[in-house]
Amino acid sequence: MRRLCCNKSFCFYYQQNLDDLRKAGARLLFFNTLSDKSLPDVDALYIGGGFPESFLEQLESNQALRHEIKSAVESGMPVYAECGGLMYLARTLSWRGEKRKMVGIIDADAVMHDRPQGRGYTRLRETGDGPWSASGPDRREIAAHEFHYASEIETGADEPLLRAHDASGRDLGDHGLRRGSVTGAFLHLIDRA
Repeated sequence: MRRLCCNKSFCFYYQQNLDDLRKAGARLLFFNTLSDKSLPDVDALYIGGGFPESFLEQLESNQALRHEIKSAVESGMPVYAECGGLMYLARTLSWRGEKRKMVGIIDADAVMHDRPQGRGYTRLRETGDGPWSASGPDRREIAAHEFHYASEIETGADEPLLRAHDASGRDLGDHGLRRGSVTGAFLHLIDRA
């Protein structure tokens, strides 16, 4: 991967993850979903967490970029999306009675709530369906955290990527999805390798 795009409007990224991508040879290019009408010349997208609910009208209004992202993903461009980025890829996002169109590459609707729907540090085990997965009993644990007010995106047709447990070991079930070239989760992965 030569050029990876991190979205300026979605502002939550662990610096270590960005540094590790650079060390692996990625050149990070940033763009703004609120004002840029086209994607920069990139090989992949990394859309991090943020607050898309605060920019519903602007995100929907930038139809040119939404269509370009959808077309790029339909053509096979790899995408990794966390939390707000995952909501942006959904069909719609609703908050406080307002429902707006998003990218639409994930055939699901994200809904924001007044109270957190998930929060805390988690330990994840790979299911074997993720792009980073090891096979067999050697599947590693991944550190992550979640803090989101949106409902998990449930589409019924995606392969779960991760099995989550909270700090006390309580099973939190399957998390994340993989559909075509899109990989995403409401969890923010913390690279501690």
